[in-house]
Amino acid sequence: SRSHLLFSVQFCVYNQDGSSAQTGKLNVCDLAGSERLSKSCATGALLKETQHINLSLSTLSNVIEKLQAGDTNIPFRDSKLTSLLQNSLGGNSKTLCIICCNPLQTHFHETLCSLRFAAKINKVDLKAVQNFSA
Repeated sequence: SRSHLLFSVQFCVYNQDGSSAQTGKLNVCDLAGSERLSKSCATGALLKETQHINLSLSTLSNVIEKLQAGDTNIPFRDSKLTSLLQNSLGGNSKTLCIICCNPLQTHFHETLCSLRFAAKINKVDLKAVQNFSA
C-alpha cells in the first residue's frame, strides 16, 4: 500500500533549576509521490488510494501557494495531511524538503514535477523564533 507517513516527536527541555522550559516538535513526513492514473492503470481500491494521495498532494500544493501569496485564509483543514502539518507550514518553524529523484530518462516527468514542487516549497518564508515558557 502506498501512503504518506508522518512521524511526530514532541519534547520539552527544562533548565537545571526548572524555572523555564523550551518545547519543540519534530515532524518527519514522507510523502507518497503523485501518480498519473493513465500510466498506473489502477482499478478498484488501488485507484481510490491513488486518487486520495493525489488529492492530498494537491491540497498541500494549494496551501503552499496561499502561504507564498501571503493570504490570510490558508485552507489547512482541507486535508488531514495539511491539518497535521499546519505548525510546520504556518510560520514559527524551520522546514526542510528532501526530494528523491530517479535519474532515468523514463522518469524525467516525475523528477521534473518533484523538483518544481521542491522549488515551490522553498519560496515559502517561515520565521522561526525561540519560544520560552516560565
